[in-house]
Amino acid sequence: MLRGATSRRSRRLLVTAAAATAPIRGDYASLAPADLDFFREALGEANVVTEPSRLERYNVDWLGKWRGSSGVALLPASTVQVSAVLGYCNERRLAVVPQGGNTGLVGGSVPLFDEVVLSTSRMSAIRAFDAVGGVVTCEAGTILQALEEYANERGCVVPLDLGAKGSCTIGGNCATNAGGIRLLRYGSLHGSVLGIEAVLADGRVLDTLSSMRKDNTGFDLKQLLIGSEGALGVITAVSMQLPTAPSAQNVALLACASFDDVLGTLAAAKSHLSEILSAFEFLDADAMGVTLQHGHGLASPFEAPAPFYCLIETAGSSQEHDRDKLFAFLDAATEGELAADGVVAESAAQAAALWALRESTTEALTKVGHPVFKYDLSLPPSSFYAMVEDARARVCAALPDAAVVGFGHVGDGNLHLNVVLPGARRGEARAEEVEQLEALLEPWAYEYVMERGGSVSAEHGLGSMKAHLLEPVNGPVAAGLMRQVKDVFDPRGILNPGKMLG
Repeated sequence: MLRGATSRRSRRLLVTAAAATAPIRGDYASLAPADLDFFREALGEANVVTEPSRLERYNVDWLGKWRGSSGVALLPASTVQVSAVLGYCNERRLAVVPQGGNTGLVGGSVPLFDEVVLSTSRMSAIRAFDAVGGVVTCEAGTILQALEEYANERGCVVPLDLGAKGSCTIGGNCATNAGGIRLLRYGSLHGSVLGIEAVLADGRVLDTLSSMRKDNTGFDLKQLLIGSEGALGVITAVSMQLPTAPSAQNVALLACASFDDVLGTLAAAKSHLSEILSAFEFLDADAMGVTLQHGHGLASPFEAPAPFYCLIETAGSSQEHDRDKLFAFLDAATEGELAADGVVAESAAQAAALWALRESTTEALTKVGHPVFKYDLSLPPSSFYAMVEDARARVCAALPDAAVVGFGHVGDGNLHLNVVLPGARRGEARAEEVEQLEALLEPWAYEYVMERGGSVSAEHGLGSMKAHLLEPVNGPVAAGLMRQVKDVFDPRGILNPGKMLG
């Protein structure tokens, strides 16, 4: 082994040693009346939120798992105003938490302590659209669904689709490098985003906005900002390549008897559907059960439950061609006994109903109990569902009524493992059991993934939930370089402290 290198085995041991500890507030200034005066002058009285009742939404994450105590949320309307705020906060050494739609699942967009919250919610303008090149430039606070509707009206699609699209923002999507359900077709935001405008910690504006797909004129700084979780700068605008909207879309839901059959169905889909395969999602029986029980008017299209379900979407330019390919694939899957049953949507409404079975799972779990332990992981096929089975055996041996479910983007190797104790949200005295559950899952889940060459965060990022894993999973050299980059962009460390980089 090279000097200074760290083996995967030793990194796994470091995961155990790096158990999460309570965060410590850095040596930052505290909010003073004079600071509020400056913010009100810079942004206007109505855009400086200090009332406790209004601050609640900025201090608590979507899951209700992480909570801060910020005394102010700022709502700038322009890059110029963001620049003024950050320049001032940097000079005062006031810590700042950038926040978009606050839909993250790892505690990355809410304060740990009393940091200033800087929300981009008022920055939602679409600045430009190049109809020939299919490039849109929009501000960071643009809601993903609003951008999707804008793109659809112009014959395009957004290469990102998330269950939270009704509230998540483009800036937040880029800051977390969100993956979503169509990464299999369109790839990650590292390929779709052509340029980024961001304000650095000291107020300087970094403008790398571009409508060019090819630009080889130095370091590609936008790539550092994609997935940086607000630690390097506040993204204020994005230019993105929008693919042409498919004129033919089909959705099918298949029932499978085993996870090996799910993997076989995936292989068959890649072979038979190839260029028109847009998404390949899966749910296990427990995930489907939770969704049907707690979803809004959802129903299974099958008479009897199955151990596994695959949701498959195709997107192309010829309905006749695509339907022929889809039914040829379905024939191969059923004749090969990979799928026990299947349905194909015959209308847009039926397609939406099938997608709702997959996209409603996350919200349905929050109605089972609280908190929901959510693990966003990448695993090789041989270990993908074995982890769910091993987690279920491990957890239910001690807590028999715990719900352990698996679903996710099997097409790109992304597993969402979720564990929850039923009834905890209703105030039952289960605090000790919740602590026991956490001890059963961590660091076991992270070690499990590391041992099998996977990733402890496939698409949600590290946030505050996994900040302690930065060095164990990346090694000291990579982690050290990341911290050096942070020092260049944010020497005083005011941006989202305690998240990602620890």
